[in-house]
Amino acid sequence: MTKQFQRMTLGAAVAAAVLALSGCATVGSDFKAPANVSETSFRHAPQGAASGARLPAQWWTVFGDETLNRLEQQALRDNPSVRIAAQRIVQAEAQLGLARASQQPSVNVNAGISNARTSANTSQGLALGGRSISGNNFSAGAAFSYELDLLGRVRRAVEAADAQALAAQSDRDGVLLLLSSQVATAYWQLRGLDAEMAILRGALDTRRETEELVNARFNAGLSNELDTSRAKIERANAEADLEEVQRQRNQLEHGLAVLLGALPTTTVLPAVAEAKLPQPPAIPVGVPATVLGHRPDIASSVAQLRAANANVGVAEGAFYPSLSLTGNFGFASESLGDLLKSGSRAFSFGPLALSLPVLDGGRNQANLNIAKSRYEEALANHQSKLLTALREVEDSLSDVQQRQQQAQVQSASREAAERAYLVARARYERGLSTYLDVTDAQRSALAADRAGVQIGTQRLLASVAVARSLGAGWSAN
Repeated sequence: MTKQFQRMTLGAAVAAAVLALSGCATVGSDFKAPANVSETSFRHAPQGAASGARLPAQWWTVFGDETLNRLEQQALRDNPSVRIAAQRIVQAEAQLGLARASQQPSVNVNAGISNARTSANTSQGLALGGRSISGNNFSAGAAFSYELDLLGRVRRAVEAADAQALAAQSDRDGVLLLLSSQVATAYWQLRGLDAEMAILRGALDTRRETEELVNARFNAGLSNELDTSRAKIERANAEADLEEVQRQRNQLEHGLAVLLGALPTTTVLPAVAEAKLPQPPAIPVGVPATVLGHRPDIASSVAQLRAANANVGVAEGAFYPSLSLTGNFGFASESLGDLLKSGSRAFSFGPLALSLPVLDGGRNQANLNIAKSRYEEALANHQSKLLTALREVEDSLSDVQQRQQQAQVQSASREAAERAYLVARARYERGLSTYLDVTDAQRSALAADRAGVQIGTQRLLASVAVARSLGAGWSAN
């Protein structure tokens, strides 16, 4: 009994020493986040923009539109892509659980019963005088195995899996950000088309009135048939334009329904008879360095880079020894009644097995080269994504700036076109000009009105693009 205790004590001491040694070094290099970008302001940022301002988590609320708020909540709740991203997080966390399981001992409980008979004609049977051995065997016990993480190879594998789980979470947040921006974009496009349809309906009413006026003048002998034909053409063109805008609106509404997780046959946003769009909100803009912390796709890229760096350490660990420990304890007996008696005990501690690769045909070196190449690829991808993110911010800020200036110029054009139409119609009614002047003025006024609404819509869409490119209200958990 004392010798058994000494053997177990010696084994435990060896295991403890190896565990202590394993905590002294780790293969691979610790991850360092890529260098940050400069703190200078964006080229097209508004003057006097606060660098520390942030959008709220529900960033779309800055538009102050209750209908948009309701649609956003429905999309985040019912869109299938949100559930897909959520399941990918579950899968990544399960993979992390598998990696962490490698750090723990594996224990299996077993029990068995067998009946056996040896041959009397084998060398063993002949040595026993031509006899066979037969009987029952009952067993019950437990076995364990454990890989001692000498140089941190398993720890690096866990680090890689943990980074992949973080990347999956950031990817999910990226899906939410993209979805919310798509819903906002579709919503303001629909509202812009509603405003444009309101203008076209007003223009159609005006053309009908004008057609009646021209017909009355023709019947009174004050006009000619060419004027009546032109009036009919203008009315028909206005009707055709109205049908075209309705077609575009139908398609947009179908797309919005899908974003909301509803059937395309569902009417998700009834048309409104208003020809006025709200002014776009002011979106707080920070400095380029904040893009790293405010965009989920950049956070996911950093996590992927960390995972690739850890995988280099895993590949390096294959060059070094691996140490595993096994053991078992249980009972074995020919009789079930004697199974749990002290004489039926059976146990073993070890072997403490050391494995060192010597010749592998270059397999480990090839795996290391692959891991290093994947890290360099991940680094290049991260740099590319960062540049793309900064370009998206500059593009959207430039759009906001230029659309605002365009709206100011277009407002003057719209006022002039409206005045020209009133003058042309008054002159025609007095017989001082031809109906062709009225037609040209009507077309110019309608084009200016529609352009004004389209620019107003683009200004709202530019605000959505700014919010999305800045990462909206997202922040790392």
